[in-house]
Amino acid sequence: MIDFRSDTVTLPTQEMREFMINAPVGDDVFNEDPSIHELQNYAAELFGMEDALFCSSGTQTNQIAINVHVKPGGEIICHEDSHIYKYEGGGIAKNSGASVRLLQGNRGRITAEIISKWFNPDDIHLPVTELVSLEDTANRGGGSVYDFEEIKKIRQLCLSQNVPLHLDGARLMNALAVNNIPIKEYASQFDSISLCLSKGLGAPVGSLLMGNKDFIKKSRRVRKVFGGGMRQAGFLAAAGLYALKNNLERLKDDHRRALLLENCLNELSWVNEVIPVETNIVVIILKQNEKRDFYIQKLKDNGILTVSFGEGMIRMVTHLNISDADIDKACKVLKCI
Repeated sequence: MIDFRSDTVTLPTQEMREFMINAPVGDDVFNEDPSIHELQNYAAELFGMEDALFCSSGTQTNQIAINVHVKPGGEIICHEDSHIYKYEGGGIAKNSGASVRLLQGNRGRITAEIISKWFNPDDIHLPVTELVSLEDTANRGGGSVYDFEEIKKIRQLCLSQNVPLHLDGARLMNALAVNNIPIKEYASQFDSISLCLSKGLGAPVGSLLMGNKDFIKKSRRVRKVFGGGMRQAGFLAAAGLYALKNNLERLKDDHRRALLLENCLNELSWVNEVIPVETNIVVIILKQNEKRDFYIQKLKDNGILTVSFGEGMIRMVTHLNISDADIDKACKVLKCI
């Protein structure tokens, strides 16, 4: 089977496995795991942040960040399709007792102009605006990439309102592979950043939360409360370290292969349109909404795994376990169903 369901399905390479096996480990709840220390220090330096915290998932890093930034009853501004709102099990309300101001925008992205209208005034009837969150790339936007100039405008707006800016950077390195903004320059616009290691970067488990030392100190406590304290997790951290050191440049191969899929799909009679591909996510909009599950099953019967992405929509994602030969085979199948 050729698995296009997500870049979360990647398997560690033999080189990564060997790096994991040889990792020195200790008890991270006691803050004694040398491999976790190395990963956290390496990531903090790479991004120009003061500190970093290794966690089990991107949902966990996002939810920890929200819990540290926002008091119960406070409000978060984000796009209506943001992962923190749509795909994290109601965690904003359950974990932090916070309110959400959902905004519309272009392919999962919001602008400073849109955001500026929704900072609540000092009024006892309204929740206090305490956080703005962006997602880059935007999953529901088909892997869309933020304009860095717009991010800088949003940053200045947040500074003027004394409101922190968080980044759900689950696929941040995909965005940076497109816009070529230096990592530290990009990261300097945010108070906190969540980065997944288990998507395009190819690690089996794990995400990083980055920020200043005080923020990470508070985040470590919240991670413990959320049940996220891991013991000898250095084996997992080693995979993340290997990914950051070896798997950044190859993301461009995923993007190139996604464009090949887009070109193929745009020629098919049963496809209405493909959301313009910017990174590694390909979203198909069908001409007949009701045939979504039919096409997913038909592709599966021919060795191609995809996933539904809403009414009349199918998603395909390229990743390090997808080769040029896989793309050729997938295109042949797509043209025959």
